[in-house]
Amino acid sequence: MELQKFHLVTRLASQAAHYGDREAIRYWENGQLCSMSWKVFYQKIQEIAKALLHYQVGVQEPIGIFAPNSPEWTIVDMAAAHLRACAVPIYATNTADQAAYIVNNADIKILFVGEKEQYEKVAQIRQQCPGLQLVVLFDESLQQEGAQEVLPLSKFVAAANQGAYEALLRERIQQCSLQDLYTIIYTSGTTGNPKGVMIDYENVAYQLINHDERLSVVEGNVSMSFLPLSHVYERMWVAYVFHKGVINCYLDDTNRVAEALKEVKPHYLCVVPRLLEKIYTKIYEKIGKESIVKRMVFAAATRIAKIQLGRTKKGKYPSFILKKLYGVADRLVFQKLKDALGGNIQMIPCGGALLEPSIGRFFRAIGVNVTLGYGMTETTATVSCWDDHKFKLKSVGTLMPHIEAKIGDNNEILLKGGSVTKGYYKNPEENAKSFTEDGYLRTGDAGYLDEEGNLYITERIKELMKTSNGKYIAPQQIEGKVGKDSFIEQIAVIADARKYVSALIVPNYEALAEYAQSLNLKYKNYSDLIKNSQIVEFFQKRLQHLQEELAAYEQIKKFTLLTTPFSISNDELTPTLKLKRKNIYKNYFREIEAMYV
Repeated sequence: MELQKFHLVTRLASQAAHYGDREAIRYWENGQLCSMSWKVFYQKIQEIAKALLHYQVGVQEPIGIFAPNSPEWTIVDMAAAHLRACAVPIYATNTADQAAYIVNNADIKILFVGEKEQYEKVAQIRQQCPGLQLVVLFDESLQQEGAQEVLPLSKFVAAANQGAYEALLRERIQQCSLQDLYTIIYTSGTTGNPKGVMIDYENVAYQLINHDERLSVVEGNVSMSFLPLSHVYERMWVAYVFHKGVINCYLDDTNRVAEALKEVKPHYLCVVPRLLEKIYTKIYEKIGKESIVKRMVFAAATRIAKIQLGRTKKGKYPSFILKKLYGVADRLVFQKLKDALGGNIQMIPCGGALLEPSIGRFFRAIGVNVTLGYGMTETTATVSCWDDHKFKLKSVGTLMPHIEAKIGDNNEILLKGGSVTKGYYKNPEENAKSFTEDGYLRTGDAGYLDEEGNLYITERIKELMKTSNGKYIAPQQIEGKVGKDSFIEQIAVIADARKYVSALIVPNYEALAEYAQSLNLKYKNYSDLIKNSQIVEFFQKRLQHLQEELAAYEQIKKFTLLTTPFSISNDELTPTLKLKRKNIYKNYFREIEAMYV
């Protein structure tokens, strides 16, 4: 296997030459959906690469990107790759202090900035970042008079004599090595300062090969990108999309996902489990309001679908009658649900957290090909995923090619392979702790492999809680069971060193308001509503039902309803919506203590 031909720069050059005037990307501009050809896309990559050379960017020099998703984000990323620099993303939602830490730790001299929100944060930290020499703005309306260290993107490109750097760029491209660093991605982390994960082109090449062997992705199809490109998951998926000749559509406004799906009609869509949970909840909310006849039709259709899925997973063909019944169910029920996703969905890669098995079963059964996977920044994203047919719903699939796994102390999953990082940037202490003597990465996740090679995640070791009675609690498992309820928007479990399990719950206020109206309850605001004894009793009964499968010591004994959702802006969620437990517990210290009085 010749890895060099899977070097990302090699693949982009090859695709641009092959496709030319064919569509490469789509994006929204002034409310209109626009497109860009491979020829123009690659030309823009080269223009920015030459401009970076004009500003004397050296080999492996870090280049910062602090912006929401856009074509410019990827163009700068790929431009850095072409001149053997190293792109360093900063989440668009990061605070000013978080951005300053990354700029300083990565020694960033040139920083590309997206919108007003990021630019204002950069303005706050200029004095904290003495090494930062130039800020380049994607949004040209943000240019400040007299700010010499700030340039709009067009002036940044125009400053370079493009012809003068042609030979040097060609030389850099020819020298591209698989051992070059492609990127340093700072893990958002749920505690402490982020760690800079070093990912090289060999890691990326192995991921392209692995995905080729495991996934069926069709040239010319469309993928819609809305998860943050600053995260390894979406970034690697976009790299794979270009590698396969798939059109990538950039959505920068995550509030428009439902609307954009109908407009773009994508074939592929990367998601986190929370989005599927929300869709699942809305479907069942809507069905619950229908007539008894429609509810019975839906129940019968999903039952047929689950029977067919069960046979398919065992490698059996559905019987003639089952096939006919499924066809009717699909026409009457499932197609309407699939139309809400645009009508063309062929695969939905899903990762970033555990997916409640019943939700995975539902989508697979109705014909929405959710492909659950497991990975982390340190493994350049995916290390395992569901197969198209044979897979175990409670697992995170079988291992990708060129990945080895074994189970270590405390049932920790240990990984080795082509896509695994060589280590953390300027962090020898963390490198020493994170790898075993024989070179396996310590994932921090506990789990096991079954006889068929399916990987199961049982808990996040660092998040494992021990009650004062000595019982171990895996909070994510409880949150997954309870959080799928249509009346629960968010939940954070508390149990460590406590007598029993408790929870902070953010209700789905849209659903709760409808329920309150059905009871003719009067209230001034949501704070007033959640104090109502009927509402508290309502949640008690729902929790009792939702926890039937949990052991008695795992069940939530007390809970507090909150009016304010956990958010990224309050530093309570990571950009992929994982709970930052330490910060949540700090922010709601009084509410938590009150549950143990």
